[in-house]
Amino acid sequence: MKELHRAIRLLYTGHSQRARRFRYGLILFDALTIIYFIATAALPTTPTMFAINTALGVLILLDLAARSWISQNLRRELMRIYTLADLVVVASLLFAPLLTGNFAFLRVLRGLRLIHAYHLLRDLRRESLFFRRHEDAILAAVNLFVFIFVTTSLVFVLAFDEKAGLTGYIDALYFTVATLTTTGFGDITMTTPSGKLLSVFIMVVGVALFVQLARAIFQPSKIKYKCPQCGLNRHEPDAIHCKHCGESVKIETEGEVGA
Repeated sequence: MKELHRAIRLLYTGHSQRARRFRYGLILFDALTIIYFIATAALPTTPTMFAINTALGVLILLDLAARSWISQNLRRELMRIYTLADLVVVASLLFAPLLTGNFAFLRVLRGLRLIHAYHLLRDLRRESLFFRRHEDAILAAVNLFVFIFVTTSLVFVLAFDEKAGLTGYIDALYFTVATLTTTGFGDITMTTPSGKLLSVFIMVVGVALFVQLARAIFQPSKIKYKCPQCGLNRHEPDAIHCKHCGESVKIETEGEVGA
């Protein structure tokens, strides 16, 4: 059992090429499940889809169990936002027949794992100069993507009939984006108090995420590297000294050497 525990821990947290490939494989699995959840959000559940959902629920649960098993701090692991999202997704997949409402929109929360998991940030920072230069913009884009599609699915469930199908889902996406950008064309509106409160929520949170993305794109590019002396973790791409304390920093580059 100890050997199995060690093998799983090395796959999830190790530095070997095998471990990195494993983690990138998990990210590919996450991306494919997100595409599937978005594509099927407006479709009625068929026996085939039910079987696929159950299989995905079991796989996600096994992944969650493995990560919890190897965690050095189980409580902290269970309180992470993406772990809570996984628990919600698993519940919506495995207990769907017992639920009276349509909770398919919750499955898009799986998108939170696209970046915030499997030590992916560490791998990308080490292996990709592009990611190091644009990390904030990439993370902001992922957060905005997840918010848009979770909210779209929620709007579809609350404001459209299940029989509306793909056309209704596109209308829900259109309403979400129009509300988020405060365009307000007015051709699709929420008339109930709960619908109006949802619109306010979309505007407030969505605009904040959109502004965060715009700021990350247009602000001067900086690289995350923690200064060993003072702890400052944002530096210019070509910095050789920490601008706060003067300590030498050794930022990894492609083809360039930092002192």
